[in-house]
Amino acid sequence: MDRFNAMRVFTRIVELGGFAKAADSLQLPRASVTILIKQLEAHLGVQLLQRTTRQVSPTLDGAAYYQRCVQLLADLEETEAVFSTRRQNPRGTLSIDMPSGIGRFIVIPALPSFTARYPQIDLEIGLNDRPVDLIREGVDCVLRGGPALDESLVARPLVMLDQMTLASPDYLARMGVPQCIDDLAGHRMVEYISSASGKRFGLEFQIGDALRPINLAKTVAVNSADGYFAACEAGYGLIQAPHYHAMARLAQGTLVEVLPQLAVPPMALTALYPPHRQLSLRVRVFVDWLVELCARPGNGLRR
Repeated sequence: MDRFNAMRVFTRIVELGGFAKAADSLQLPRASVTILIKQLEAHLGVQLLQRTTRQVSPTLDGAAYYQRCVQLLADLEETEAVFSTRRQNPRGTLSIDMPSGIGRFIVIPALPSFTARYPQIDLEIGLNDRPVDLIREGVDCVLRGGPALDESLVARPLVMLDQMTLASPDYLARMGVPQCIDDLAGHRMVEYISSASGKRFGLEFQIGDALRPINLAKTVAVNSADGYFAACEAGYGLIQAPHYHAMARLAQGTLVEVLPQLAVPPMALTALYPPHRQLSLRVRVFVDWLVELCARPGNGLRR
């Protein structure tokens, strides 16, 4: 029995919650995965996994063994990287998740520079705004806008995203163009609901050193960035969003900037990954590349 391979299979079963999912993720026959776990449990003399018709979960011994396996496998990967050409040529599959706007407008258009630099890394990219369980879903790294909510993850700040206040021309033709913050009385907004925290967001302006929240009447609330923009374009009210996400709509004339003289607080963009992935060379080179990307002039993240 290859004990390191058995550990790798065991950790993936725990993270994904099933034998079949682990086998598919590792591209192994399902029978091989079952045999490896039986051999591992026999070798250790303990039951590692509880199997039911609905899910697979670790026993108390299995949970303790999982923590040790995660660290051992991370140490092994780092050691091999130090003493082999893999340090210059990281390889394997890297699973990442990010908001659809960041992926479509910023990351994916720039990816050829990353894949040219690291041709042996295969990328699996999820584009959505929903919360992702990195461990259970087998995701190596996520990009998120706003405050990092999960303190169990390692956070690497990337950039502060410039934001702006927006409305559709049709809305402004009906409601008038506000010239100052007091003119917002009687206006409407589209409310954004965070799919991660459930928090509801109205409008905010930076007035000197103070943050001034503005909550207007609303007809529509949404929990995705695409829906947020669509509701604004449909004339349901004002929104505030990162500049990069609005550039194309501004150029097309479907949205216009409102109150440009009033600063909107910037939004933090952060890369997050589990502590046991901190030593992964694939994660490290990708996050380092993201830092480079966010620092490039003219990347659309800053005005």
